[in-house]
Amino acid sequence: MQTEKIDPHIPQRVRQLAAIMFADMTGYTALMGENEEKAKILRDRQRQTLEKFIPGHNGKIIQYFGDGTLSIFSSAIDVVNAAIAIQKELQKEPKVSLRIGIHSGDIVYDHEGVYGDSVNLASRIEALSLPGAVLISDKVFDEVKNQTEIKTALLGNFHLKNVKRQVGIYAIANEGLVVPTSSQINVKAGNEKSIAVLPFVNMSANPENEYFSDGISEEILNALTRVEGLQVTARTSSFSFKGKNEDVRNIGVALGVATVLEGSVRRAGKKIRITAQLINTADGYHIWSEVYDSDLEDIFQVQDEISLKIVKRLKDDFARNKEAKEHMIKPPTDNIEAYNLYLKARYHWNRSNPEDIKKAITIFEEVIKLDPDFALPYSALSFCYSFMGSTGLIPPSEAYPKAKDYTLKAIELDPNHAESHLSLATIKFFHNWDFDGAEVSLNKALSLCLNSSLINQVHGWFLIAKGDFTKAIEKMEQAVKLDPLSLPLMSNLADAYSFAGRFGEALEQYDRIIEMDPIFRRAFEGRGMIHLAKGEYEKAVKDFEQYHTLIGNPLKGLSSLGHAYAAAGYTDKALECLEKIKQRERDEPGTILHMDYAFLYSGLKDFDKAFHYLNKTYEERIGIACLGMIFCIRYPMLKELRIDPRFKDLTRKMGIDG
Repeated sequence: MQTEKIDPHIPQRVRQLAAIMFADMTGYTALMGENEEKAKILRDRQRQTLEKFIPGHNGKIIQYFGDGTLSIFSSAIDVVNAAIAIQKELQKEPKVSLRIGIHSGDIVYDHEGVYGDSVNLASRIEALSLPGAVLISDKVFDEVKNQTEIKTALLGNFHLKNVKRQVGIYAIANEGLVVPTSSQINVKAGNEKSIAVLPFVNMSANPENEYFSDGISEEILNALTRVEGLQVTARTSSFSFKGKNEDVRNIGVALGVATVLEGSVRRAGKKIRITAQLINTADGYHIWSEVYDSDLEDIFQVQDEISLKIVKRLKDDFARNKEAKEHMIKPPTDNIEAYNLYLKARYHWNRSNPEDIKKAITIFEEVIKLDPDFALPYSALSFCYSFMGSTGLIPPSEAYPKAKDYTLKAIELDPNHAESHLSLATIKFFHNWDFDGAEVSLNKALSLCLNSSLINQVHGWFLIAKGDFTKAIEKMEQAVKLDPLSLPLMSNLADAYSFAGRFGEALEQYDRIIEMDPIFRRAFEGRGMIHLAKGEYEKAVKDFEQYHTLIGNPLKGLSSLGHAYAAAGYTDKALECLEKIKQRERDEPGTILHMDYAFLYSGLKDFDKAFHYLNKTYEERIGIACLGMIFCIRYPMLKELRIDPRFKDLTRKMGIDG
């Protein structure tokens, strides 16, 4: 029989990626009490089977513990095939009741055994399993999903003990294996008090009424974010299913929610019919379904009624929200024409391109003319002008004062509107460099809107600026939890890991993003930054070249590529990048490229020029450039920049700890 001891020739500590399998014989202790001889026969049969099929599939038994076994493999496909063979063999007489759980990830391997978060997660998955079943994590599923000989069945998203993220669990569904149902597993899928509001379908004769059906969905979603104890998926992720005929159970897994609200809106003149269904994502069954017929003037009452019904259905275990509020949605205006235009403007704002945002500004201004006391359009205009200023579409010196005036007016009209305080926080942060003031506004926004991914994202940026990377990671993780399909948020989380020196987690996050969208260029840039920090210059060059290619403009995306060329010793190529940046500056005289110069010159070790451009960025305080500057001075690969005395002077002026 194979030894249970760790190979003494293993170095002191080895860190590696591995596929981990836990196998545990169920009922062994009870059987020992009833029939010791039979128990030993079954245990020996289990071990003989494992020792045959695990090495036979290129695996290695690391440890026996009681009636269980820990093994590692270098391939996810090998470990799954081994598990299938083991379970099929043990179904023969005398049968052995074995549970198997599999995960893959980073492990630490030394004389005492194998340990790490990935090992713990594999153990948790095995504990969920049933005799005769093989359960795998979402990471393993990603590796085997294209193998036609391996069949899988999705069980759901699960909260596992001491695991921060929800884990998608799949059962191997090959013939002869047990496939558990979600109800057979002793933990509940996702967070019971969680919901995604899908975009209501426009059933009106006029397709242009889509803005109205989208707006109704978004208003209900926003109301639910103010309920303490309720996890509400952000608009970006929930609206990504718009127009797709996706099974609600799959939506629940993708978004990590236990319930989904879906519906439709039919509008004819001032008459409205809204249907709404609250659905359990575990089994796809309706919790309730209702139809509301009303006049347009009663739209707020209908939204309020739907929101209250959801809360009353889900409220039982809310920490401090035992009773639903009397009202969740109060009419923000008495002018229904102004509200209708407001929804139309938000529709354009949510399309997130310069042309639509310009349209949104025009419509929001019309809304204010119809009702000067309507707070929401002022807040929305603040975000519009901040966007225009940060992207250089309007000079920042013109855009940010307008944004500030609008948000202060919104707060004057409605002091309890979370988005207005968040807008003020971003202006204080990006433009005024008022970090103390930004923190006050952030905290106020958070107290008014408990479950906003955007608030957590901005708070994460703020904490990165302050150098508190641990808390920044917490905020970014919460943002991703609330908006799990947002690639920009996932990139922000990877950045936070990188700033904290947690390069393995950062790379894993970027790899995941690229797998989800192979042309999401920001992920290649972020991954390249990590390779720079690790001194892996050729890998960095490769990622930055891909980033530059995906931008599709020969004069853009060159600062990081030039920096990497310089670090890798390709000075001529770095200087070519510098010349192209200068060419772009000549071709686009209104474009500010200070941060491009600063980053490229730091790669060339010309720190005088690097600090010259960093100081110009500070002096001009251009939104996104300022955010880029905050990130730039935190990049782990810029150690030489940070030890320069001028760095302390700069961060002191910025009001942050360098």
